[in-house]
Amino acid sequence: MRVAVVGLGARTAVGMTAAATAAAVRAGIAGFGEHPFVVDTAGKSMIVALAPYVDIDVRGAARLAELAAPAATEAVAPSLAPRTGELAVSLFVGLPPPRPGRGVDVAAIVVARLREELAALCRIEKIGVIESGHAAGTMAIERAWQAVRSGACEFALAGGVDSYLEPETLEWLEENDQVHSAGLENNAYGFIPGEAAGFVLLTSTATAQRYQLSAALELVSVAIARETNLIKTDTVCTGEGMLAMFRALAGDPPAVKVDHLYCDMNGEPYRADEFGFASIRVAELFRAPDAFTAPADCWGDVGAASGPLLLVLAEAATRKRYAAGPFLAAFTSSESGERCGFLVRDRTEAQSR
Repeated sequence: MRVAVVGLGARTAVGMTAAATAAAVRAGIAGFGEHPFVVDTAGKSMIVALAPYVDIDVRGAARLAELAAPAATEAVAPSLAPRTGELAVSLFVGLPPPRPGRGVDVAAIVVARLREELAALCRIEKIGVIESGHAAGTMAIERAWQAVRSGACEFALAGGVDSYLEPETLEWLEENDQVHSAGLENNAYGFIPGEAAGFVLLTSTATAQRYQLSAALELVSVAIARETNLIKTDTVCTGEGMLAMFRALAGDPPAVKVDHLYCDMNGEPYRADEFGFASIRVAELFRAPDAFTAPADCWGDVGAASGPLLLVLAEAATRKRYAAGPFLAAFTSSESGERCGFLVRDRTEAQSR
């Protein structure tokens, strides 16, 4: 069963909606600024990608819920609002992993808020939560894709939400030398901590046609693999996990060529080296080796929200007709080893064949 993307929502440092976020990233706008009160070890304000429309006093799980709820509503409302409350939706949510500054009640609070916000639009039936960081939102998309393909549900809402802005989290990142230009010595190879939420609504292409829902993209495949040589260890990563993910995504040899790639690389050498090793060994998958977008230079590192937000960018490029071609892909990489990516294609191009 073929799967279509029929709804998208986003809340980032550069936009309060999916459309605004995609436009800002295409324009190269960076949402970086000083944290209102957290300073680094040099006594300078920490540079972060803050969502300026969320009060800084909203903390912890409540902050994640404040980001997630509007993004989920945006993804669902255009498609399901005309049939308010009639349709059942399965919900899959990616969240940050246990770490300093993250409370133990995050999943319960975020899911409860999503249930409350979506109650007027649809009936949430099945719920799945993945708490594994960067790849979590993409893994949520994989579960939603499988659920729609198998006929287990008619509609599936998948998303991710994350925020590194808790003081304890920022201190932990700095202790691990992961924050860009922080501390007594500048760290050019760290990342800008960010926060965001992204959600996508999936259904079968047949259902989209039945309900007359607009869909620019078909979600062709989603693949998950695992890397064993992890960041923050003494091992050397040669991209085996990412290579396995790419091959599962597109076949070996690849059945198509990817016209453009979106990724969650954030400036850390580990991530760049991993992608370099993996992409060279599956070079036949890509139309051009340098045709990729790493939007962390605009919205910061957004952790578990990465995958759904990358799908937002791919959808906007396709719908607005500035995509490099019909086949677009993305990958995300968790520090705990999960590697997850997706392959999409332009439905207009596919239907014209």
